[in-house]
Amino acid sequence: MSDQPRRPRRPAKPYRRPKKDPVRILAFEALRAVDERDAYANLVLPPLLRKARENEGPEKFDARDAALATELVYGTLRRQGTYDAVIAACVDRPLREVDPPVLDVLSLGAHQLLGTRIPTHAAVSATVELARVVLGDGRAKFVNAVLRKIAQDDLDGWLERVAPPYDEDPEDHLAVVHSHPRWVVSALWDSLGGGRAGVEELLRADNERPEVTLVARPGRATPDELLAEEAAVPGRWSPYAVRLTEGGEPGAVPAVAEGRAGVQDEGSQLVALALAAAPVEGADRRWLDACAGPGGKAALLGALAAERGAVLLASEKQPHRAGLVAKALAGNPGPYQVVAADGTRPPWRPGSFDRVLVDVPCTGLGALRRRPEARWRRRPEDLDGFAPLQRGLLRTALESVRVGGVVGYATCSPHLAETRAVVADLLKQFPDTELVDARPLLPDVPDLGEGPDIQLWPHLHGTDAMYLALLRRTA
Repeated sequence: MSDQPRRPRRPAKPYRRPKKDPVRILAFEALRAVDERDAYANLVLPPLLRKARENEGPEKFDARDAALATELVYGTLRRQGTYDAVIAACVDRPLREVDPPVLDVLSLGAHQLLGTRIPTHAAVSATVELARVVLGDGRAKFVNAVLRKIAQDDLDGWLERVAPPYDEDPEDHLAVVHSHPRWVVSALWDSLGGGRAGVEELLRADNERPEVTLVARPGRATPDELLAEEAAVPGRWSPYAVRLTEGGEPGAVPAVAEGRAGVQDEGSQLVALALAAAPVEGADRRWLDACAGPGGKAALLGALAAERGAVLLASEKQPHRAGLVAKALAGNPGPYQVVAADGTRPPWRPGSFDRVLVDVPCTGLGALRRRPEARWRRRPEDLDGFAPLQRGLLRTALESVRVGGVVGYATCSPHLAETRAVVADLLKQFPDTELVDARPLLPDVPDLGEGPDIQLWPHLHGTDAMYLALLRRTA
């Protein structure tokens, strides 16, 4: 038996409760809602921010906190594909075997390390504290180990390691580097045409946070009124557009709060303006928005129609969305009507309208700047689901317009299967219909494509990737 004296045991470190960071907890809650409930960040985040600002706790949630939380949520969602590739290289199991809440925390940490100017030690420690709060101490150790591996290199270094060489697989390279699913890269490239530089500019633009764009509804508000707001500048193309260059809360703008102005992407405004400017033969008294929800285009069309003494009928299939349309049109300077009706089985008689807009449901690939999570939810097979509806709605729109009248077919997707393919099919079914060159109707807007239809792009126009074809019934 040894007579060596025993070493005294080191006293155990007292347990330290994790620090609750309201900004990162809010960002985590938003990501969980997007993941668990298929929610959209632009719908989930505002009420979470509002609730945080209303909290009367000792640490007030201020504008800087809101800005950081917004950046963490949207930045993480936009770069999810890239961060997944990086995280996959740092764990010893397939990502599908990592619990989704853990993966959300790791993605938040990866964005702070690779996509922001937050110092490395702060990004790691803050994310580990978040993990302790929302995951527990055990899984927080796993998070800490993975983040320390990620922190060993910057984004460019990681992309060299995880992205396949461009020369070997161009589409897969762009998918990892610019964080888009491969099939979306392929579809956008087909629609855009051209070489590598153009599609890279487009993919980069999809990952930029878009400015808030307002529309001054004619007869109810003026652009000058909106330009009086702080950090407000004129729109690029629409005479009714005003951009808030520093973000800001649109609801705080009096004209928006009163419904005299609204939030509307400039591409959406241009679609309405082009349809309103298209020449028609004969009378110009009855206009139809056949897929009017949630009401942005309908409100602008209603105001433009009122200036000419025309009446707008706004139709929307879903009753709750029809209610949003009615709200957007409330106070319109001229007469209008809102109905809840199926655009493929309409209650109106054929040939009733002089102008018809049909902005069809689609994959939404043109609005990935605003809804970054949509790129990860959509699948190529979704195109097959939308195809019959898109063709049915355009068919009804062509039946609804009189001879000499014009139909505008619009989508917020540049995918050829949702744009030119649909129009080409319906032109075959309606040989008494011709395409109208839409480009001269927007004379100040460059790079609209070969025509006669037009395609807007985020990297060329600063808008969503809206598509518009104008069709006139000739007999």
